[in-house]
Amino acid sequence: MESIVITPKTKNEAKIITGLLNKMNISSSVITDEEKEDLGLLMMMKKVDRSDKVSRDEVMKKLN
Repeated sequence: MESIVITPKTKNEAKIITGLLNKMNISSSVITDEEKEDLGLLMMMKKVDRSDKVSRDEVMKKLN
């Protein structure tokens, strides 16, 4: 099943939305800003081209 992400503007909006979801018997969960960042990084990692290889020398040049 697909998911919906909702970002309420105020705490009152969040309370109303979660109350409505509870009354409709729809499960919901609150995620932190850090968890949102992790999800964004995961999405970016899935899109990256893993067939392109980088040599050890190139990596060492960037580190120095």
